[in-house]
Amino acid sequence: MNVDNVKSQMRKGMLEYCILLLLHQEAAYASDIIQKLKEAHLIVVEGTLYPLLTRLKNDGLLSYDWVESTQGPPRKYYRLADSGESFLCELEQAWSELNNTVNHLKEIKQ
Repeated sequence: MNVDNVKSQMRKGMLEYCILLLLHQEAAYASDIIQKLKEAHLIVVEGTLYPLLTRLKNDGLLSYDWVESTQGPPRKYYRLADSGESFLCELEQAWSELNNTVNHLKEIKQ
């Protein structure tokens, strides 16, 4: 079994949650989201992010506003919709449960 494949699947599973966490703090432009994820050591490329943002928007979890830019065309800033806030709360609960489970199993190992 290839550990890189497993790590990749784990990152994909966390990406949606991480994006919602970032947008809970403030609205953000896609390249800002990529930069913040990179700073958190979660490397994401535009080809992965844009389809995910579109899906989250189509699911009603995100909305966006066009903001004029001094350096080119207007930029699309994403923010959580009300349903996105509710969904984030559910994901936070799921994360807490998973984290508790993993920590419990790690303690058994020792």
